[in-house]
Amino acid sequence: MNLETIKFELREDGIGILTLNRPDKLNALNFQMIEDLHSIFDDLMVNLDCRVLLLKAAGRAFCAGLDLKESTVLQSKKKPEELKEKFFYMRAPDKDLIKAKIYGQARASQLIVKMRKISQPIIAIIQGPATGAGFTLALAADIRIAGENANLANSFINIGFSGADLASSYHLPRLIGMSRAAEILYTGRFIDAEECLRIGLVYRLVKGDEDKLLTEGIEIAKNLISKSPLGLRMTKEAINISLDSPSLDTIMLLENRTQMLCSTSSDLLEGINAFFEKRKPNYPKS
Repeated sequence: MNLETIKFELREDGIGILTLNRPDKLNALNFQMIEDLHSIFDDLMVNLDCRVLLLKAAGRAFCAGLDLKESTVLQSKKKPEELKEKFFYMRAPDKDLIKAKIYGQARASQLIVKMRKISQPIIAIIQGPATGAGFTLALAADIRIAGENANLANSFINIGFSGADLASSYHLPRLIGMSRAAEILYTGRFIDAEECLRIGLVYRLVKGDEDKLLTEGIEIAKNLISKSPLGLRMTKEAINISLDSPSLDTIMLLENRTQMLCSTSSDLLEGINAFFEKRKPNYPKS
C-alpha cells in the first residue's frame, strides 16, 4: 500500500503498529489520511496475521481532529487541482456542494465503523491533544492508555458543529455513563489525563516519555496475543453486539454460539493441554 500520511508495521509476533504521521499538523485528519486509514482497515479485515493493533501518533499530539484548513476547501469555488485529481468529491460543482459534504462526512464516519468491525482489538496510545475526530478515534478503540500530557476534548461543539459526531454520542455514554458524557459532549471542555483515568475513559495512565507509553501498549498487546486467536476475535464480536443487545437472552444465544464454535477449534485443545502442562499455549498465528 502507498500510504502518505500514516505508517504501518506488522511485527513478527502479530502486533500491528499503526502510526498517524502528520506531526507538523498535529496529525489532523485530512482527505489523504482518511483514505490511508480506509486502506489499512480494509486490509485488516482479511489480514489475520495481525492479531492486535496499536494505534499511536508521531510527534506531540495524538490527533487534533479534522484538518479544518483543508475541509474549508469544499466551501471554495477555486479548489486545488491536486485535490480534484485525487478525491472525486472535490470536483463537485457549487450546486452539488451538499452532495460532496455528505460524501466526505460519510467517508470519515465509516472509519469508526471499520475500527469496530475489524477483528483485531485496538489499543489506542494517547499522548498530547486528542480532539474532535482524534477524540472519536480514541473512543472507538477497545483499550485506551494515556501519557500524563494527554488532553482529550469533544471539540466539534466549540466551532459550530453538533457535539455528536463520528460516534461520539454512541461511544462516550457507553464508556463513562450518560451524565458525564452529556456534560463533555455539551461543553467541549478538555479532559486531562488524571480525569480520564478517574472516570474510566482510559484504562491506564503512564508517566514518562513516549517510549515508555509505547512499551506499555506493547506489553498489553503481548498479553492479548497469548490468547486463542479465534477466541480473541469472537470476544470482540460479542462485545460489539452486546452494546446494542435488546435482551439478556440475545446475548446468551450469542455467547453459546461463540463457545460452540471455539470448542471445534484446535486452539481449545492447545489451550487445555498448555494449562495442564503448566506452559504458555502455542497458538497458530491465524
